[in-house]
Amino acid sequence: MVITEVADKTTRKAFLDTARIIYKNDENWVCPLDNDVEAIFDPKKNNFFNFGKCARWILKDDKGRLIGRVAAFINEKKAYNYDQPIGGMGFFECINNQDAAFLLFDTAKNWLKQQGMQAMDGPINFGENDSFWGLLAEGFTRPSYGMNYHPPYYKAFFENYGFTTLYEQITNHLNVLKPFPERFYKIAKWVTQKPGYEFKHLKVKEIDKFAADFIEIYNDAWADFENFVPITYDTILESFNKMKPIMDENMIGFAYVNGEPASFNIVLPDANQMLKPLKGKLDLIGKLKFLYYRWKGVTRMRAIVMGTKKKFQNHGLESGLFIKLGEYVLPLNQYDTLELSWVGDFNEKMVNLHHSMGAVFANKHLTMRYIF
Repeated sequence: MVITEVADKTTRKAFLDTARIIYKNDENWVCPLDNDVEAIFDPKKNNFFNFGKCARWILKDDKGRLIGRVAAFINEKKAYNYDQPIGGMGFFECINNQDAAFLLFDTAKNWLKQQGMQAMDGPINFGENDSFWGLLAEGFTRPSYGMNYHPPYYKAFFENYGFTTLYEQITNHLNVLKPFPERFYKIAKWVTQKPGYEFKHLKVKEIDKFAADFIEIYNDAWADFENFVPITYDTILESFNKMKPIMDENMIGFAYVNGEPASFNIVLPDANQMLKPLKGKLDLIGKLKFLYYRWKGVTRMRAIVMGTKKKFQNHGLESGLFIKLGEYVLPLNQYDTLELSWVGDFNEKMVNLHHSMGAVFANKHLTMRYIF
């Protein structure tokens, strides 16, 4: 086997093609857009390069056939928040061969060790955790946009190498055509009518303002979680701008209490239903196909992230946001499923919210750690 670092046009193409080879007979897999994957590794498009670095490799067998790939990266803002300096690995793909998998893991580990790291988390993203994050362990169904999908045999590779589960990421599905439980509905309606409580949807022409409100809420809501690193304005504005081609601004909700940003719920149409026929290619033909499927519409939404300031966390704002979403979505007669993804098993409040809405289990991902 021969492992090669990605360093030119040929190896970049091979990195992308490796996934197509691994999943060529898997109908559930949706090929991520090549542009989206390459943007992760482009310093001009990924602001994580401002405080980090990465490398990636492809693996070929003795006959020159692509059989695997992997990436490794360091986020300087997070690497030193633990007992050991920790890097990351991700974008792992491999044929069903443990020797090949271990060679890929070793390559990532050795590069990280050279950079002073003593452990690695994986599979994770060189970016925010809403995309390309976690090892699929249960629920091998067609993924929504940004969610990792893997063959079932990957889990054994990680465990046999020595990775252990750091936390579980639970994704639930909500049947939007089924009424909310009565108690949930009563609380939500009461909240939406309270004096001083205001519910708005994002407006693209005011995206800078909503990005600032998002940061204010997010950094407060998540501050008490272990090893939390505040999100930056550049990062969230970059994320919002990436959402523009698929977003419906009426589905991205914000709640305010006496004018103060208090809670948000970011919901997007599931772009994977539009992207499946494109096979990763957004060339002219791909763009025309995308526009057609966007016009045709999709049936699933994905709630990618929610957050509420600590002082407003038992006020029912999250319930109000979902009721407002339903008031917009249901008359469209288009969507049947809302994916609530993903919630860490450490986030009991959000897990309980999912249950109170009547959501059911869809799949589970694992964020894992290997200590050198």
